Order: sequence, then C-alpha cells, then structure tokens
Amino acid sequence: MLSRSRVLFSRSVRYYGTKTKRQSVLKGNPLLVVPENQSVSRESFFAKKRVVLFGVPGAFTPVCTNKHLPSFLNNISAFKSKGVDTVACVAVNDPFALQAWAEKLEVKPEDITFIADWNAEFVKELGLDADLSGANLGTRSKRFAMIVDNGKVVTSNVEISPGDLSIASGEKMLEDLSSFSFSPDSDSD
Repeated sequence: MLSRSRVLFSRSVRYYGTKTKRQSVLKGNPLLVVPENQSVSRESFFAKKRVVLFGVPGAFTPVCTNKHLPSFLNNISAFKSKGVDTVACVAVNDPFALQAWAEKLEVKPEDITFIADWNAEFVKELGLDADLSGANLGTRSKRFAMIVDNGKVVTSNVEISPGDLSIASGEKMLEDLSSFSFSPDSDSD
C-alpha cells in the first residue's frame, strides 16, 4: 500500500506557477517559530538579513526527511560562508510536529529555524500552497527554496511535483548564491 501511495504522490500531483519573484515578505501576520513556539514579526525575521528559506510539503514525509532537509543541513557552513544569516524551513504543520521532526533529525536551532505555517497562510500569500488531498495530505506547501534579501525574494525555485528534488535543493541554492553579489545592508529594490 505504501509503495502505491508513493507512486500516486510522486507522479499524479503536479503544480505550476508562483508569484514570488521580487515579492516582499515583510508584510503580514507574524511567523510561528519553532522551538520557541512564539510569534516573530516578519520584519524582525527578514529585514536587513539574507535568509535562505525552503518549503517542504510536510514533516516526516519521505523526500522531505531523507533528501530535502539534509541537503540544507549538510551545507550549513557553506551557506554561512556565503553571507547567509539564517537558513529556515517552512512547513504546513503544527509546531509540535516540526519540533519532533527537528529532534529526530538532530537539527540544532542555530543551524535551521523551523517555521510552523499551521494554516498555510504564509505559503498561500507567496502562491506556494498546493492541494495534496490526492495523497491524503490536504493543503500543504509546494517544495521550494528561495533567497530572501532584506525582506525581498530575489530568487525562487519551485519543484514541479512534491516528489521531485532538484532545483529546490540546498546544493542548487548554493549555486544560486554564487551568482549574486550582495552588499551588507542591501536594499534589494
């Protein structure tokens, strides 16, 4: 049954289109940050910082757990050396599920910040929500990765299917970072 479900998940679900390029992420309701389980304003989270933000369809799902999150976790020092202030993961899960996932994968809070988008509000605003009801998951995040510089999305890579991982990987984001030259307090206009 699991293999049939996995085939259904990876082959039948496709999504297209985003509206994130050059979009500001500073306005909107606060973000729920794990493990503190506290609301943090988007302004304090993104302003005057370089953030690599990646979105996963769900904690504990196979591709997210075995490939996507590790592609960022295994490259934390490389991200920091390229001037990234924060690497963050957003998922449409409750904060308790994300905390358990972080603990299971032994992710240190200083390495990756988890954002619990429990009602999909944040990913919907970015146009990165997906209806994965066909895989019994409901509304989730598309699999994506983006660079946010001083509150503005400067590049965004979105996979075609939630089972894919190529353009939204940590390695691809490192390549993308190499093509940008940022100033310390860039305004990203």
